[in-house]
Amino acid sequence: MVKQSPERAVITAAPDLETKSTPSRRKGKTTFEAILVTAGELLAEVGFERLTTNLVCERAGLTPPALYRYFPNKYALLAELARRLMDAQDEVFLAWLDRGDAAARTLEEAVTKGIELRTELLRVTRSQPGGMSILRAIRAVPVLQQVRIESREKVVAHQMKILAELFPRVSAAQLEAAVRLSEEVGYGVIEMLLEDPSLDVDRVIAESAWMSALYYQHLVPR
Repeated sequence: MVKQSPERAVITAAPDLETKSTPSRRKGKTTFEAILVTAGELLAEVGFERLTTNLVCERAGLTPPALYRYFPNKYALLAELARRLMDAQDEVFLAWLDRGDAAARTLEEAVTKGIELRTELLRVTRSQPGGMSILRAIRAVPVLQQVRIESREKVVAHQMKILAELFPRVSAAQLEAAVRLSEEVGYGVIEMLLEDPSLDVDRVIAESAWMSALYYQHLVPR
């Protein structure tokens, strides 16, 4: 009887998305990182459907037990890649908020700060192994969308606290709608730039920064 790998078995319930363990020793950490880097690279090369844990093991020069020590299936592996990407993006955005960059004094200053934010978000996304492919996997695989949702809710909650002070006359409901809309647009801009290399990156980033700045400049009680 041929034993199926976890990702080839028929899935009747949501797969486990958690890592089995986090290595503490140097050798284990090296293996853990090698698995993730290799998985990200392969995801970009072969896509989600063709990616398997066996393929990751072959490329990384590991045995399946070495991988399964940390990841129960390819979904857990992709979830960890997705969390790392979301965390990297969130770190940039939350630091931008905490510096007070959302409180621009002029429209031009708001645009400049918006350009800086989007440029850095694009940079950190590109720096992640398989960054664009991870975003595609999050969009295409329902069980991975929870990672994106958790990231979004964290950013929205933090942004709401700061913008509530900047827009005291705007209702919480209207402000939340604005925050969620602008957050999704910003996320979509990064995806668009990564998906289409023919686009003028500077122009797209600048135009999206202008859109956001003008929108918030006119965010008044309605």
